[in-house]
Amino acid sequence: MQADSMYQAPHSPDAARIRVLVVDDEANLRHLLSAVLRQQGWKVLVAGTGAAAVAQARDHRPHLVLLDVVLPDMDGLEVLERIREDLPDTLVLFLTANSSVSDRISGITAGGDDYVTKPFSIDEVVARLRGLARRSPMLGQGGSPVMSVGDLTLNEDSHAVVRAGESITLTATEFALLRYLMENADRVLSKHQILDRVWEYDFGRESNIVELYISYLRKKIDAGRPPMIHTLRRVGYMLQAPQKASAPDRGPSASAAPGNGV
Repeated sequence: MQADSMYQAPHSPDAARIRVLVVDDEANLRHLLSAVLRQQGWKVLVAGTGAAAVAQARDHRPHLVLLDVVLPDMDGLEVLERIREDLPDTLVLFLTANSSVSDRISGITAGGDDYVTKPFSIDEVVARLRGLARRSPMLGQGGSPVMSVGDLTLNEDSHAVVRAGESITLTATEFALLRYLMENADRVLSKHQILDRVWEYDFGRESNIVELYISYLRKKIDAGRPPMIHTLRRVGYMLQAPQKASAPDRGPSASAAPGNGV
């Protein structure tokens, strides 16, 4: 692998949206790749085994996966198959030490979207991932920076948040938390997942920072309106459009004061 030239293109406005999962059993290579990809402004997840990769993908829903074909517990094609069961639009760049045509065709027809052959240059890996990001259905969505759930909209470019025609002012952390909830609408997110994605830091089991910010966000998003942010005690949090929310969900969501652990 040629690592003497680091690809350091200027961050695009969408860089912070991109989540990449790096899967390789070589720790040094995994750390190098993740460091370089973080320089692009991307959110980077790592895994050293196929099982860990599948778990990371299910928990964090990456847009892109950089996947070594040879792993200690299962091969990359099996990992890809399992990831695609839940995330059909996640795009995959294979890393392979075998340059044979048959291996390349096998990877592409199994759902892999591109490949690089070891030894490779870091520049090439970054360029290939950027190419995949440009055609990602998860990132593209018609090129619109706007996410909508029910009567709630969030604009990635302007950081504007509007519910039922009313503008809502959020802090940077509140905006990041709301964006994560909206990206995963109708899906329960655990406290650990939220800490890992929004704060990228583990404050410890006793910290109530997530509960605190959920409370802040609920006061701004749900105040005087049908509730969208719901608490499932000892499980996690979920954002739903009001018409989807059922009566049993509304009870737990009403009591999300700081200190009520999940």
